[in-house]
Amino acid sequence: MEDPVLDEAFMRRYRELLDAEDNAFDELEHAYEDGDREHFETDYVAWQSVLSRKLAFLERRGISMESPLATRTA
Repeated sequence: MEDPVLDEAFMRRYRELLDAEDNAFDELEHAYEDGDREHFETDYVAWQSVLSRKLAFLERRGISMESPLATRTA
């Protein structure tokens, strides 16, 4: 596989996805802190959606992780 192209367009789109993820997580955090279960559930789904879009974007550009959730062993 070729090295991914990290050009200006890539960085701009990735920044948009990072910002969207950050905003979604902020909403999730507020719902958690407020004890608002209904909004927490909705915000959790929204955050997962944004995170999935970010990971799919990276994979389409040739950047992927072998395991999205790394486990740590002692």
